[in-house]
Amino acid sequence: MSEVPKEIKKISEFEWELPASYKKGMNVPARIIANEALLKGMDKGVFDQVTNIACLPGIQKKALCMPDGHWGYGFPIGGVAAFDVNEGIISPGGIGFDINCGMRLITTNLSYKEVKPQLKNLVDNLFTTVPSGVGCKGFLKLNNQQFDDIMVDGVKWCVENGYGVESDMWNTEGYGKIEQADVEKVSERARKRGINQLGTLGSGNHYLEIQLAKSMNVFDEDVAKKFGIIGDDQVVIMVHCGSRGFGHQVATDYLKVFDKSMDKYGIKVNDRELACAPFNSDEGQDYYKAMACASNMAFANRQVITHRIREAFSSIFKKTQEQMEMNLVYDVAHNIAKVEEHKIDNKIKKVVVHRKGATRAFPPKHRELCPKYRSVGQPVILGGSMETGSHLLVGTQKAMDETFGSTAHGSGRTMSRTKAKQEFKGKELQEQMMKKGIYVRSSSMNGLAEEAGKAYKDINSVVDILDAYGIARKVVGFNPIGNVKG
Repeated sequence: MSEVPKEIKKISEFEWELPASYKKGMNVPARIIANEALLKGMDKGVFDQVTNIACLPGIQKKALCMPDGHWGYGFPIGGVAAFDVNEGIISPGGIGFDINCGMRLITTNLSYKEVKPQLKNLVDNLFTTVPSGVGCKGFLKLNNQQFDDIMVDGVKWCVENGYGVESDMWNTEGYGKIEQADVEKVSERARKRGINQLGTLGSGNHYLEIQLAKSMNVFDEDVAKKFGIIGDDQVVIMVHCGSRGFGHQVATDYLKVFDKSMDKYGIKVNDRELACAPFNSDEGQDYYKAMACASNMAFANRQVITHRIREAFSSIFKKTQEQMEMNLVYDVAHNIAKVEEHKIDNKIKKVVVHRKGATRAFPPKHRELCPKYRSVGQPVILGGSMETGSHLLVGTQKAMDETFGSTAHGSGRTMSRTKAKQEFKGKELQEQMMKKGIYVRSSSMNGLAEEAGKAYKDINSVVDILDAYGIARKVVGFNPIGNVKG
């Protein structure tokens, strides 16, 4: 537990602010969304990093950290910041190495009663069908032109090539692509790392989880039904993964470029991990276009995984995906930068919103929402640990007003991976979870130990804060019953 800076001011029950006078060079205040208990539990790095963000050129209104916040590379995980498109910067540290790491939720009409007898077979099948672990490769053998098309078109390529249905595209953030992608801005090394990774989970905290929606955990029945959740032991599937080694290489490549170019633009940062370039510079635009390629690949990666999940369910239950109503609720990114319009100083302004371990939470009637959800708001998917469950929420107007249309992305770590491996043993954890009715397969027992539930914050505390503060409303909670772990 870190010592909270004495200069921090309590703005409201769930808002804490370090003023611009706290650190030399701060252009705006830094604000943390949390209750007192979570604030006191945040590591010192959160306070250092969120105030370093506030020093970056062109930042608007305030630097933000969500209640799941913890130390990260450059930005804290849970960090949000918006930069003026003309005066501001873009920074890979504000997006993350796993570009467009994100969440995807798929419904079924299957009940726990139907799935329970086949749970072990189902998880084993998924473990084989969706490769996981360091260096894993997917079943698609792509040529360079196909990979180019994926980098440009994202989910659209998948649907056109038989790896999804049209509604999958409409129910993905930004319809599954960022328009500005330019394959010429991607290095050959990044291309080689990514071309064989479509349809794979990878490692770390990535997972594919079978979950239950119980009636007792439905908080807004009308919105839940709009999202396809009816409760009553309904089986759903959640996927968490990103752009794999491809996105990592894109970030690595441009961090080197930015580290050299900052002097050229007279930019000084408190932490070299915040290496950046003016958004409208050649270097800044090159990175944004390469980042868009990695983002589109990540959308496509989750789409191909969805296709494989549907195949696995069909194989086990001898039904078509249509018969099982395996529909995509939504796919949201939580490591990304996007050009958006937000109200700043009573004017609508174009800004580059960096979300690192943070999720869009757009309100009802927002023009970027698909027609299906425009009346209720954007689905927000928050993944918890593999032991504690996850949540589906919905975006709000307050998120647009206060946090650039952003909210948290998960429960957030309280323990480093190294410490988790010292505290827990993967095999013992697997056995304990089995006793709780959760069947887990993992490519690595060490990797499993890293993801123990006790290494994370209480997901319910995080979600309750988001709901009470008003930047996302609770819709339904899910309980895990089966998990494929990277």
